This record gives sequence, C-alpha cells and structure tokens, in this order.
Amino acid sequence: MSRPIRVLLVEDNPGDADLTKETLEDCRLHVEIDIAIDGAEALDRLFRRPPHGSAELPDLIFLDLNLPKMSGREVLAQIKQHPSLRTIPVVILTSSDGEQDVVRSYELGANCYVTKPVGLEAFQAIVRSVEGFWFTVVKLP
Repeated sequence: MSRPIRVLLVEDNPGDADLTKETLEDCRLHVEIDIAIDGAEALDRLFRRPPHGSAELPDLIFLDLNLPKMSGREVLAQIKQHPSLRTIPVVILTSSDGEQDVVRSYELGANCYVTKPVGLEAFQAIVRSVEGFWFTVVKLP
C-alpha cells in the first residue's frame, strides 16, 4: 500500500487513546490515525456527516465497546449493515473479557476481539501484536 494506512480509533479514555495512537505511530509504516471519542462521533466520521464531510474512510477501525452516547456494539452493527462500510475490518479493543461481549461482537461482524491488558508494557505489546497482524500480514481491502 503506497498511501498511508488510515485508522479510526474509537476510544473514550484519553489515556488509552493516546497510548494506542503513540504505539501505532511508532511502527515502521506510515499510519494516519483519527480518534473518535464516542460512538456518535465515530458514525459521523464514517458516514461523513458535518463537520466530517471530507473525511476519508479508514482502512481499519479499532473500536471500544463501552462508549458514551452510543455503545461500540451499536456502532459495530451499523458499520456491518452498511454496504460501503462493511468491508472495513473492525478490531474490538476493550477492557471487557466477558464471554457474552466476545460472542455478541463476533455475531455483529467483528473481525477480531482483543482485551486490553492492565499495565503499560502489556498494553503496548498487545497493540503491537494487532498492528503487526493487520498492517503486515493481512491484505486490507
């Protein structure tokens, strides 16, 4: 891919958002990261509603489940029901390790489910693992 890899990070926790962004930006590939702080903003960006009318669609979405205004589950359902969005891979990156959340996320069309570990180094290692898989192993649409 000659152009930058575009990532939409949907995360309401500023610390987790900053850490994820910094870790992704440290990779050798050129990555452009947009952050949405709640589910409604994520959908506004994806559907290019004002003020995001000129936003480019991401190549990959990192989605937290527990978001204000609209849950990650609702966002995921809308993404996977829309013809122009459903092929965008969605990585669930959340603090929940509940079996019900895992199963429901896959039922809604998640491409990957990752539980955020506690601790800075463990968190960075998980993000790097996800990054390595999605940015170097997998061919993105």
